[in-house]
Amino acid sequence: SPMRSKEFANDYRYFPEPDLLPVEIDDAYIDAVRATLPELPDAKKARFVNEYSLSEYDAGVLTATREMANYFETVACGSGDAKMAANWVTGDLQAVLNKNNWDLVESPIQAERLTMLIQRIKDSTISGKIGKTVFEVMLEDESEVDQIIESRGLKQVTDSSAIESLVDQVIAKNAEQVQQFKEGKEAVLGFLVGQAMKLSQGKANPGQVNQLLRKKMM
Repeated sequence: SPMRSKEFANDYRYFPEPDLLPVEIDDAYIDAVRATLPELPDAKKARFVNEYSLSEYDAGVLTATREMANYFETVACGSGDAKMAANWVTGDLQAVLNKNNWDLVESPIQAERLTMLIQRIKDSTISGKIGKTVFEVMLEDESEVDQIIESRGLKQVTDSSAIESLVDQVIAKNAEQVQQFKEGKEAVLGFLVGQAMKLSQGKANPGQVNQLLRKKMM
């Protein structure tokens, strides 16, 4: 005859062992053990979304491996800008790794170097656009980020008199667009800022250029 299925614990008719004391595990003990375990991928992903305000997609990419997650956190904490760190790691860095079929450990751009690059964009030493150029150089050149910027003359132009000179040249060469701006065509400003950036080989501070162009064309 078929065996009767046992659906509930009391169907097994357990008997307590009189020589064994009951083991009581409190929440504090469970929490202490949990703290010693490595963070699981799903928990890490949820933390990245909450702590760093990342999208689900970015958090998923950044927690795909423990190495990638550690790399990102080093850059995010070191640069103080999690969003910019995520953009660089999931964008430029990931593209280089894929193109060269590298693991993260093989990348010539370690977390500390990318941190420094982001810091130099944030403190306006270089523009975001020049940052891309510096990143490319960093793949071939192991020098310090500051040394690369200095030796190649890539520092952003923030000197107000130098920027004023650029703006004056752009206004003189683009009378038609200046007139359009004065007539209310705001979109023309983007073109004029672009002309100034081209003239400075991407080294002028775009915010200052924008501000000064507006001021001079009012």
